[in-house]
Order: sequence, then C-alpha cells, then structure tokens
Amino acid sequence: MSGPAAIRRLVAASLVAALFALPLVWMAATSVKPPGEFASGQASLLPHAPTARHYEWLIASRAWRLGLNSVVVTAGTTLVALFAAIPAAYALARLRFPRKLDLAFLVFVLVVKLTPPIVLAVPLYQVLRSLGLLDTLAGLVLVYQLYALPFAIWMFLGFVRDVPVAVEEAAMIDGAGLGRRLREIVLPMMAPGVAATAVLVAITAWNEFLFAFLFVQSPHNFTLPTFIATMINEDETLWGRLAALGVVASAPVLLLIGIVHRSLTRGFSGGLQ
Repeated sequence: MSGPAAIRRLVAASLVAALFALPLVWMAATSVKPPGEFASGQASLLPHAPTARHYEWLIASRAWRLGLNSVVVTAGTTLVALFAAIPAAYALARLRFPRKLDLAFLVFVLVVKLTPPIVLAVPLYQVLRSLGLLDTLAGLVLVYQLYALPFAIWMFLGFVRDVPVAVEEAAMIDGAGLGRRLREIVLPMMAPGVAATAVLVAITAWNEFLFAFLFVQSPHNFTLPTFIATMINEDETLWGRLAALGVVASAPVLLLIGIVHRSLTRGFSGGLQ
C-alpha cells in the first residue's frame, strides 16, 4: 500500500502511539519537577526547573531493595506457573480423560480466574497463616498462583493443540518417551507462546498490589507497588517521588517487552515457530 492511504495509516498509527505514550512522558516529566511546580496549579508537560532530587531520594531510601523483592516475587511466580501449567495443559490436550472431565476442569479454572481477589482474601490469609508464610515473599509467590496458573493453563492449552500430533507419533515410533517429547518437540515448537505467556504472567505479578498490601506488613518485605502506595497519605501526595517510583517500576517491564517483542508477536499470532 502506498500513496495517500499509507500516509493516513502512518498518521493514525502515530496518533495512537502518542496517545498511549503521553502518560509515560507526563510521568517522566513529573519525576523531575520541583515540588513548587505541583503547588502552582498550572499544569505543564515540561518542567520549568528540572531537578533530580526525587531520584536522589530514591537512591538514599534504598528503594532498590524493594525492587529486588518485586523481582524475586515476579520471577518465582512466573517460573512456578510455567512449570506447573505446561504439564497440565499437555495432559488436557493429549491425554484421554473421562467424558467432560477436562471441560469441567477448564470451567473451574476459569471461575477461579474470574473471581474478584478481595473475595478470596480472607481464606487465603488463613491458609498463609497456617503455613507460616504470612509476611513473606514465598507466601506472595504461592498466592499469586491463584491467578497466574489458570491463565497460563488457558494460554498453553491452545499452543499445545497447535503442535501436530503426527510429529509426536513419529517420535514415539523412534522410542521417545513423554519427557523427551516435551523437551525436544513440544516446548521448542511452542517457544514463542511460552515467552508470550511468561511475559504476561510476569507483568501481572510485577504490578499486583492488593495481595501484597494485605499479606505483607514488614516494610523490608514490601514490593514496589505497596511502597508506591506509601507516597499517598491523608496529609499530602508526594507527586515527585510517586512519579520517580513509577518511572523506575515501569522501566523493567518496558525493557522486558522490548527484548521479547518478536516472541510476543509470534506467540499471539499462533504460538508456533
């Protein structure tokens, strides 16, 4: 496509990109504004007197330690969900279960996924307390599986079904067992789908606030979302620090998406290489 139509598409795409980028640009600009500009009542995108004081405060407050907490929880949640969801999805797609059992399981998974988190807060609190995992990062990893695992199973189910059965049957004739077929055939063929699912699970775990707020009380165990919430209180909102934390918290997600964007595109378009 060329000519006026291509120009119109380019302009439309640029406007959409600018619309989605505006909040990020505004947050980055706010993070270098001095406090006086917030109280002036005059909204402006560019700071009149840029300052790095909010980022200096971040370094002095050692917020990077809480960032490490978020990294640990996100990585743990993603790995556990992937290792549990891949065999579950493979079993649902390939093994012969009693009639309607696989459908009932998928419906149950979907119901759990759609249940509002606050409804499950009290029973989850009791479970974590009985296991001695309250106020721990391991407890958050366990709780996050309530939503990460159902989502991963649903995603992997379609990807596994896209793997040709004939390829596995040929490998079985050559003597390949289940573990070898998963390792050498199924997983390599659905690698883009695995990458796409891992990124989405990681983003959800990275941004999760409610369970981290309810089940973690010690400040040294806070994740970044709960720490960001402390910038808002009944007396004031620390806009500069809030924006600086937002920039720092958004950067790893944007970097991750930038690294694996090709796998994301292939995964969402079918999941197979």
